[in-house]
Amino acid sequence: MLTNVAVLAYEGVAPFELGVLCEAFGLDRTEHGVPRLEFAVCAASPEPIPTTMGFSLQVNEGLDRVRDADLVAVPAVPRSKTVPSEVIDAIREAYDRGARILSVCSGAFALGEAGLLDGRECTTHWMYTEELQRRFPSAKVVPEVLYVDTGQVVTSAGTAAGLDACLHIWRQEYGAAVASMIARRAVVPPHRDGGQAQFIARAVPDCDADTLRPLLTWILENLAEEHSVDSLARRALMSSRTFARRFRDELGTTPHSWVTAQRVAAAEELLETTEQPVEWIAGEVGFGNAAALRHHFQRVRGVSPQQYRRTFCPAPRDQAS
Repeated sequence: MLTNVAVLAYEGVAPFELGVLCEAFGLDRTEHGVPRLEFAVCAASPEPIPTTMGFSLQVNEGLDRVRDADLVAVPAVPRSKTVPSEVIDAIREAYDRGARILSVCSGAFALGEAGLLDGRECTTHWMYTEELQRRFPSAKVVPEVLYVDTGQVVTSAGTAAGLDACLHIWRQEYGAAVASMIARRAVVPPHRDGGQAQFIARAVPDCDADTLRPLLTWILENLAEEHSVDSLARRALMSSRTFARRFRDELGTTPHSWVTAQRVAAAEELLETTEQPVEWIAGEVGFGNAAALRHHFQRVRGVSPQQYRRTFCPAPRDQAS
């Protein structure tokens, strides 16, 4: 269970990405039912740390603090900077004792220097994926995703994707309701799958950015209905081909994948917050029957709905499988 987080900072740390980790794990949200974590930013030296934005940070905790952490995170840092040997050692030692390791954006390069990317799928900001692969040829760089979770090591892309990865970890550790509360406090979407594309196909789509927003809202309010590309295209007043292309351009995924992800997310919250049987939940979120829900839930989350419910709702529940 995640209880203690340490963030590694050294010369050239990016304050925005550092702030993402502080926002995700360092704030006290106990009044909203979110568990409070032990949290610290740690550095090899008590000297002020220059950031990429021209100001310096005073970090009070040393690297000894990392030994207590069960999650060690590395924010974005300049790729040209040499990672201090003490930081590399702290990352390796944390990994060797079983701590989970998270990188945000170019923080993946520090993980590469520590040898944690060898033979492992990973990602970073799309501007740096080729460089990451070149510098660490044994890594399996996946350039088109928001984050990659290989179990003990989680690597994420740009700033917003770093927050997605943090919410993903919260969701794994404490369930959908806690992750959703943190997302609401941060005013961000509660869940984006790691496999979603990092960036849209065109920098500026040839349509209003809000084109699909009313449709997406309607889908979320009507998950129980059947949704095909053709039916959604008609509602959006587009041809099926144009709709499918625009959907991918604006959301980075297919309509089917997006709807399935929303249904799984909705099922998670119902599993946590109700005692309704799996068959009922399947109908509510649009999977139609328990078998379909189990199939998609197992594929996306790696556990069955009942296993998920037992993990995050220890109180007695229905025993329908």
